[in-house]
Amino acid sequence: ITEHRVETPLGVLHVMVHGAGNVRRPAILTFHDVGMDSKSCFSTLFKFEEMQEIVKNFTVVHVDAPGQEDGAAIYPAGYQYATMDQISDMLPAVLQYFNFRTVIGVGVGAGAYILSKFTLSNPEAVEGLVLINVDTNARGWMDWAAQKLSNLTSSLTDQILSHLFSQVFKWDATSMIDNTMQEMQFGHLDNQTFMFFFLPYSRRDLDIERNNTFKCPVMLVVGDQAPYEEAAVECNSKLDPTTTSFLKMADAGGMPQLTQPSKLTEAFKYFIQGMGYMASSCMTRLSRSRTTSLSSSYSMEGSRSRSRTLSQGSQGGQLPPSPSHTMEVSC
Repeated sequence: ITEHRVETPLGVLHVMVHGAGNVRRPAILTFHDVGMDSKSCFSTLFKFEEMQEIVKNFTVVHVDAPGQEDGAAIYPAGYQYATMDQISDMLPAVLQYFNFRTVIGVGVGAGAYILSKFTLSNPEAVEGLVLINVDTNARGWMDWAAQKLSNLTSSLTDQILSHLFSQVFKWDATSMIDNTMQEMQFGHLDNQTFMFFFLPYSRRDLDIERNNTFKCPVMLVVGDQAPYEEAAVECNSKLDPTTTSFLKMADAGGMPQLTQPSKLTEAFKYFIQGMGYMASSCMTRLSRSRTTSLSSSYSMEGSRSRSRTLSQGSQGGQLPPSPSHTMEVSC
């Protein structure tokens, strides 16, 4: 792993790079959620044993939001933090710095919004998108007022945990949350964490619709009963059904990359294979140890079907997502 400080016209970004350095394939570029940095958000997933086949075949680039990396310099009083639009506008400089022609974006929460904005502005630079807990809508004044009230009654730590994890999961997985808090160094939250946490409350609507959408394959991922489940479902309804997969994970608690790395790795491999890469890759233990049943529900749009649902059951064989339909996966 190598660390870099990439100068952009809008500020400096901390970037960590590891992997194959294969210039014939897109790099995998990640962007983390609020309250986290790239390490706490993605280490569990990209260090997972079954993910190593992907890491060996692609360069992986982890981008930290300004001032969010461990050991970042403290911003002076009155510092004007970048907007989410401005952060997305920093990313072309990262591709240029490493001479990447294209990327596959993997974003969580605020990072998913930032990568969505980047993709809409630079469609030629993105070959695929994995968006976990994405919300492409603007926050209204009611959201702003509710957050201001929350400021008066809850600590920043509690607000971040409520954003990251579902209420049910918080009661059922205290050890996971304890580990996450330790990884994120919640005892040392600073003003820069505060700045990035509240940034999404000023975001603009991305105005995604069928006629104004991503030009690349997209996989949407959300945990069952996660805080942003409804937003992800709404986003799915606006995307092109022929190039979109929708994965809803049980027992993920809002952070599938931390709580269900095996399932997410399996889905990511299918997604990459659907793009024409790693065609000879063997599926991992999900396909060996689990069987699936495939049920289809069709609502015709012209001559094509709207959705297919893949769920784990007791009979049937493993079937990869079809690139011609929106896959709604429950696992």
